[in-house]
Amino acid sequence: MSLYRFKSRETGDLVMTSTHGQRLLEILGKDPSGPGIVLPEQMPGAIEAIRQAIAAEEAELKRLTEEAAARGEPPPDFDAVSLRMRSVPFIDMLKRCQQAGVEVVWGV
Repeated sequence: MSLYRFKSRETGDLVMTSTHGQRLLEILGKDPSGPGIVLPEQMPGAIEAIRQAIAAEEAELKRLTEEAAARGEPPPDFDAVSLRMRSVPFIDMLKRCQQAGVEVVWGV
């Protein structure tokens, strides 16, 4: 299993499995296939993009659960750890790095 290691001079490294790291990078509009960087001035937009993705995921899960209930079926199985929970450490890293004025890098 490959991993993403997000690094900054302000925080410790943040390690994610490739599936979850790739999803966050795609939410940010970053190319997950190679090294990259989030600059401090990009961090507010990055945090907002993640928050919007969380809201969209939660709305979709609610819709699917309600549809199953309306059909008299059990709710579908979802990933036990939601995007909201997975993204908390990454959002914290972005906030701390923005405040310190340092970038977050990966794949370097």
